[in-house]
Amino acid sequence: MKNQSIHITAAGGSVRPGNFTTKALALVLDELRHREVAVDVIDLAKLDLPLPGKGESQDTNKAQEMVSRATGVILATPEYHGSYSSVIKLLIDNLGFPSVLSGKPVALLGVAAGQIGAIKALEHLRSVCSHVGAIVLPAPVSVAGVQKLFDEQGRCLDEGIEKRIRSVATNLIDYIRTNICPGRNRATWRNRVDAVCFLSPPEINAVMTTKLPKLELKEL
Repeated sequence: MKNQSIHITAAGGSVRPGNFTTKALALVLDELRHREVAVDVIDLAKLDLPLPGKGESQDTNKAQEMVSRATGVILATPEYHGSYSSVIKLLIDNLGFPSVLSGKPVALLGVAAGQIGAIKALEHLRSVCSHVGAIVLPAPVSVAGVQKLFDEQGRCLDEGIEKRIRSVATNLIDYIRTNICPGRNRATWRNRVDAVCFLSPPEINAVMTTKLPKLELKEL
């Protein structure tokens, strides 16, 4: 049975048949499903998203609904001409004003053919996601030389890189479970605040200075 308290929506920013972004994202989705969380995938090759200023379509509403109900979001992009793909930008532009990404934890994955990976694409995508109010997680995963890493069946040929790609899923889930769902940290904090009125000043100080659990990012 899936843990319905965590719902992840993912989107890949390439619509080319057999593209490597989708192959990399498939590993992330596989990891999510092994963690027994609910997963939605926005297939941008099948959506009719209008250009900015052209109004909204049924697919606009569909994409907004999928992101709205998500506990967290994963965006995967190839690096094109030193930035992220226009397909991902079109998705973000169709997520409303204010954006339904606002307040959502977002994990980023970038792939590129070059030796330095998708660093520029991820920098630009992080900036845009932050601008619309998303909580962009640290340690995005950049994959270099992606055209050499997958066979025709989509299997990753490098165990170490596969582990890094899968960490996009694990880091997002760890963040959500620590900071958002099922809300144990918030409940703990509320309980502490409610108890303050019954405590002496030294006891109040002891309660308020107790550290809450923090996210520990795994090394890549």
